[in-house]
Amino acid sequence: MNRSERIDSWNSLDAAFAKRENPSMPKEQAGPLHLRRVDPTQNMRRFYTLTIQPTLFGGSSLIRHWGRIGTNGQSMMETFDASEDADGALARLERTKRRKGYLDAGCNGAG
Repeated sequence: MNRSERIDSWNSLDAAFAKRENPSMPKEQAGPLHLRRVDPTQNMRRFYTLTIQPTLFGGSSLIRHWGRIGTNGQSMMETFDASEDADGALARLERTKRRKGYLDAGCNGAG
């Protein structure tokens, strides 16, 4: 057992690192985009979710999740080297889905 008189417990290690710390993770991304398309006349109840997440190597992944409301649905992940490319792909997919009649999940559309 070490019974040395020299202890440094009053020195905070966190304070020294807080001044030098520079996190390499990118800015926090916006939350997922939840879209729905409900048309009772066609028995259609679909969801579509788009999310961008950072990768371990500095890129970004666009995660798509879709299916019939009430089911687990399917997922697909696309990886991009630059976050701007992922943002562009998300915007393109969002435009396409909105043109087809998808609305924000919080909206009370047709059902």
